[in-house]
Amino acid sequence: MPHIILYTLICILMTGVSCRAADVLIIADAQLKPVMEVTQGLRKTLHASTRTYSPNEVRGNLATVVQQEGARLVISLGREALALALTLPPSIPVIYGMVVTPPAISRPNTAGFYMATPTSEYSELVRKHLPALKHVAVVASRNFLNILANEASPLVSAYSVKNVVEFVSMVKQLDNVDAILLLPDSGVLTSTAMEESYLLSFRRRIPLLGVSERHVKEGALLALVVDMVNVGKVIGGYATSALKSGNVGQPQAAPPHKFELYLNMDTARKMHIIIPDELVRIAKKSYP
Repeated sequence: MPHIILYTLICILMTGVSCRAADVLIIADAQLKPVMEVTQGLRKTLHASTRTYSPNEVRGNLATVVQQEGARLVISLGREALALALTLPPSIPVIYGMVVTPPAISRPNTAGFYMATPTSEYSELVRKHLPALKHVAVVASRNFLNILANEASPLVSAYSVKNVVEFVSMVKQLDNVDAILLLPDSGVLTSTAMEESYLLSFRRRIPLLGVSERHVKEGALLALVVDMVNVGKVIGGYATSALKSGNVGQPQAAPPHKFELYLNMDTARKMHIIIPDELVRIAKKSYP
């Protein structure tokens, strides 16, 4: 009888360990909608067991949690989660996502995907569907321009600014362009800057190409917003490959490749811009 009891206890303990083990740790705030969408995509392509921790749960002890879980890879979503993941030993592969632009990282065995839409995606959309917009100005800080507007295009002209005052001043000077493209540069794209931009946009009938669905609701002509579920699929596929090889190397951070289009038809009507039916069909949503 004692042998049976001992065997039962061992089985229970082993079961507890196996339930706790996870091949992949996801560090993220699981309550955020974008995280939910990325996680939804991850499940479609990541063929491994996972466990999610919030940054607060692993702050100061992430390496210990990784060891306890027996995790072979860490996925960090958001800058706070990334900062924690970068403290791990380089033997542990780290894949990051949900950062606006790629941070400077020297840690080996780290790969990542950023969320900001490159200007080339907008210029291609305009070229194909909105040929009346022949000259698009993009206004942002030099750092954002270097990352997101580094591909030469006869359609797009870049204008560098350092702060909100310079941003508003530059937008006021752009009276000979067909559209103004915004970048997710929080250093210059404040609520005040946006209010001024909307006023100037409608006064001069120069449409804004926004960053978010919110911008479109507020009056921007359109916005290309990263498809977060697809981001999760890409990260999941990359993680599956990394689990097989044990290393992700240190590739250059990758931009998004799939987007959701939002349109403001009222803005188009007021500015006499013809939106082709094909563009309306592929849009995620049209306002109003």
